Amino acid sequence: MSGAVTRVDGPAERRDGVLRVGTRGSALAVAQTTAVAEAMARATGTDVELVTVTTHGDTSRESLSELGGTGVFATALRDALRADEVDIIVHSLKDLPTAPAPGLVVGAVPKRADARDALCARDDLTLETLPEGARVGTGSPRRVAQLTSQRPDLDVVDLRGNVDSRLGRVASGDLDAVVLAAAGLGRLGRLDAVTEYFSLSLMPTAPGQGALALEARSGDEQGRGAVARALRAVDHVTTNACAAAEREVLAGLQAGCAAPIGASALVDDGLLFLTATVYRPDGTERLTASHAATPDSLGAAHLHEAAREVGARVVAELLQAGAGDLAPLGSTR
Repeated sequence: MSGAVTRVDGPAERRDGVLRVGTRGSALAVAQTTAVAEAMARATGTDVELVTVTTHGDTSRESLSELGGTGVFATALRDALRADEVDIIVHSLKDLPTAPAPGLVVGAVPKRADARDALCARDDLTLETLPEGARVGTGSPRRVAQLTSQRPDLDVVDLRGNVDSRLGRVASGDLDAVVLAAAGLGRLGRLDAVTEYFSLSLMPTAPGQGALALEARSGDEQGRGAVARALRAVDHVTTNACAAAEREVLAGLQAGCAAPIGASALVDDGLLFLTATVYRPDGTERLTASHAATPDSLGAAHLHEAAREVGARVVAELLQAGAGDLAPLGSTR
């Protein structure tokens, strides 16, 4: 029997038989957290409350690079979790710092949505057919480097705001196009705005893009409690391992999530493949490394061991090739 899902504006007091799941208040965050909560409720029969938490990244109008990128959306959620105002918090995995969070653990990574970036342009234009000097909006240094690498004539404009406001700047004629994550557009029902999907081989996305991370207090993810049962119900072993491999690149390079780095991992025919690229911010140069590892089995423990192994090899090759001198990598704050 499925449990019910309700929404409250936090903090929420602990109630017997109710699982409190923390989320940012943006439309995208609420949509993706609602999907996770509904999956938990269906699988476990537990009632779930969505608790809205406001983060600094939601209220600041600074660009992502000025904010520092890593952690700006995670800190307030983590504070609420440590204060026992919620039992589980849901992050977009690409926004989550790689450094360990004392007292907390990523207990589950649900199945990943589309990891690609998407161009949303006026008049059904593509990256190739955009006119010379077209204004394209993005808040991501990685996307800036990729766009200028492909089309150095473009005027790439720094961009903040939610999905609707970004698309609205195209509709108003202020911008010719914006680049957004296909996963977010899909979760909001806005895939109709896409005029081109970028292949991961040509434009690899941020480590963990398209995936979610469910964080809990250390120890709660174990045993037979409500939190542990809910986390096990939605974890996707392959996505979890692939995202771990991609994030090994960030951790190994000591890079923040705003660094101009793309990474893509997949499991195929018993192998875990990982490719990562570091870009010069102006798009004039890049370094790429690809490696594969063979896990002893496709179980979670062996896949994660393979993720660490392949991530370390990719990082070693990138560093040896001079990745540290190519771009400002930031930190894993």
